[in-house]
Amino acid sequence: MRRPAGRQTPFNHAGHLLPTFEIMVVVTMFVLLIVCANVGNLLLVRSFARRHEMTVRLAMGAGRGRLVRQLVTEGLLLSACGAAGGMLVAYWCRHALVLLFPGDAMYLPGQMDSRVLGLSAAICFVVTLAVGLVPAFQTRHLALADTLKTEASTVMGARGRAWFRSSLVVLQVTLSFILLVGGTLLMQSLRKIRTTSPGFSTTRVLDTWIPLAAAGYDAPRAKTFQDELIQRVRALPGVEAAAYARAVPLGYGSFSSTPIAVDGYEAQLNEQPTAEYNEVSPDYFATLGIPLISGREFTRADDENAARVAIVNQTMIARYWRGRNPIGQRLQVKGNWVQVVGVVKDSKYCSMDEAPRPFFYVPLRQYFSKEPDIHIRTTQPLQTVQTALIREVRALDPNLAVYEMITLQEQVERSTSHELVAVALVALFGGLALLLASIGLYGV
Repeated sequence: MRRPAGRQTPFNHAGHLLPTFEIMVVVTMFVLLIVCANVGNLLLVRSFARRHEMTVRLAMGAGRGRLVRQLVTEGLLLSACGAAGGMLVAYWCRHALVLLFPGDAMYLPGQMDSRVLGLSAAICFVVTLAVGLVPAFQTRHLALADTLKTEASTVMGARGRAWFRSSLVVLQVTLSFILLVGGTLLMQSLRKIRTTSPGFSTTRVLDTWIPLAAAGYDAPRAKTFQDELIQRVRALPGVEAAAYARAVPLGYGSFSSTPIAVDGYEAQLNEQPTAEYNEVSPDYFATLGIPLISGREFTRADDENAARVAIVNQTMIARYWRGRNPIGQRLQVKGNWVQVVGVVKDSKYCSMDEAPRPFFYVPLRQYFSKEPDIHIRTTQPLQTVQTALIREVRALDPNLAVYEMITLQEQVERSTSHELVAVALVALFGGLALLLASIGLYGV
């Protein structure tokens, strides 16, 4: 079974995805500007081609204001028809973008945003108004006698009047080039991100989740179930290690974060040290293959009745202990002093492109969670382990379900899916922009 909606991250809470969506908005605005410049250029060519007609109408007594209103009205009508058609296509295709993202991990409503539509319509209106006013104001400087002596003016007009159209052509080519170069840079960045080591094993480590809270489990019953299940899982054929963790690395959910105080560290003025942490069970680091540099891992003895302990990463040592050995030192977490018992290497926690950050781990039993993820290191295929896990869970409680099981490699790929979507969209829109610019060049 796939993970239920309760584990999905709402779109407006997925802060780590905002840069991707900002890129999409910028790319879309670029394409919109290219389209506006393209259509505007064609309208300018058409308007300048009608100079002889406008001159004749002026000579016959038509007012200049009436001609200006006609040109602007024609442009606005064309813009309104185009905007309406674009909104209709956007409405039909509103779910296409949503399908590009992993729906089991995030809730993206396929709805039209009135603010985006309003901004797009405003840009179309301003560009159309500008395009309509430029040829309209040209009629103010028409010499009726000189113009009537000639036949129709040329399509491109005089050299002095062509600068605006040339500027629009340059704008189209420039924006198209920016999109293509941006797509190339994003592709290189994505390739670099995907070849970066996350700091933990990904190929033979599986992850899943069992919703105990939804099944009505209280804390004591959940603790008993977790203890019995982990023993059964570790006894399965091919299982090398298994452990619980409240949050999965690179998941869409967030880690816990708290203000901290480090014994012996003097904070600067107005500095409030904070760090993220994860609640994990014994064998967590062995299961994920995170190297232990010094000290020890958590054990079953690190429960709610024992002294509180923590394991810190290398970046946290460098920032708060500055070369001193942290083993045996104290760290204050949520008002409680805990003792550092181990040091592990840095790894990726929230995204593959994040900078090293202070991070620490605490025992799950001392900061209990009823619905942690379960990680399993195994030599068996995923489907085999999932079938065995379902059997063990149902042996303990037939009413419980095991939700989707994936490898941590799949989790890594999902965490970079938004960058992949951004690259694909930039490449698509870059090609579209180049096509539109080519059409615009051909049209003039």
